[in-house]
Amino acid sequence: MHERLVTHYLYNYYLVYGKIDEAYLESQNFSIIKDKAKILQIEHYFKDKGKYKKYAVDHYKLQRIVLINNDRFKLVLSNKNRARFPIKRIIVFILVFILVIMLYFWVIKSLKPLSELKVKIQRFSKGDLNIECKSDKKDEIAEVANEFDHAVKMIRELIQSRQLFLRAIMHELKTPIGKGRLVSEMLQDEKSKARLHNIFERLNLLIDEFAKIEQITSRHYELHKKPYKMSDIVEASIDMLLIDNPTRYICLDIKEDFILEVDFELFALALKNLIDNAIKYSSDKKVHICINKSHITISNNGEALQGDIEEYFKPFHRSKGGLGLGIYIVKHILDMHEMKLVYIHKEGVNSFTIL
Repeated sequence: MHERLVTHYLYNYYLVYGKIDEAYLESQNFSIIKDKAKILQIEHYFKDKGKYKKYAVDHYKLQRIVLINNDRFKLVLSNKNRARFPIKRIIVFILVFILVIMLYFWVIKSLKPLSELKVKIQRFSKGDLNIECKSDKKDEIAEVANEFDHAVKMIRELIQSRQLFLRAIMHELKTPIGKGRLVSEMLQDEKSKARLHNIFERLNLLIDEFAKIEQITSRHYELHKKPYKMSDIVEASIDMLLIDNPTRYICLDIKEDFILEVDFELFALALKNLIDNAIKYSSDKKVHICINKSHITISNNGEALQGDIEEYFKPFHRSKGGLGLGIYIVKHILDMHEMKLVYIHKEGVNSFTIL
């Protein structure tokens, strides 16, 4: 802008007085280049860059050159002025930059407890109750951490009391079962002895199942997956039913056996519950089990489920002559194995398929 103002002044002065005001140029720290050889070099330089016009500005050999080539005169000027270094702006920028950096680290430091709390919440969601996130600070994050720590303690105490209660009940039940088995061994009648022995064995197995179900539903059970043949798992689940002559009730159809990577005891328990329900609610007390490629289907003759299958996935749903836990346990075990249970009722036949 300064160079343009100087150029306009020179042009207007020339129109009035017919000469260049060299004193003005000197006062503005401009000098006229009069060396013809240097002028030729500068003009050649401007022509090469495509800037040889009526007015052009460029740097040539560390000099700022102003070329004026109008209809009145031609001048090649050297501008000796230098741009002032914006010290005040630089100082303000540095101060603001330092302030922003300090603010950044302050925010990071303030949010660090929130990040630690997030990690502990993730551990808690995975079943780790041995966490402590109490804080002695006075900010909002500390208040949230303290409330969460209080909730964790309450939940931990509740789970521990429930486990203690269940273990006490199971211990008290096992004592009379053990005594009953000893008494049954003293009977002379072998048939009665075998019958009582099966009853006590069934009760003992049920208590073990309840303990495992408690672990599953409280998410404290760790899966031990290994590859097993589906037919072997089905046979184990049938054995868990403890029924005499199971072929009277169960028809096993193995079309194409396959290997499945599961927790054997847990998956057998799921199948056992499905088979037990199929026998219990069948109109003819018979169940058909079909193993085919990548799925197993358990079906029986009987009435369709009164409600949607999703209702039976909930614990203690309304059920005829049962606690309403069978399908709930099955669903829980299948979810742990990332499998799906599909129910279909067609032409008087209920079919449960595990995919």
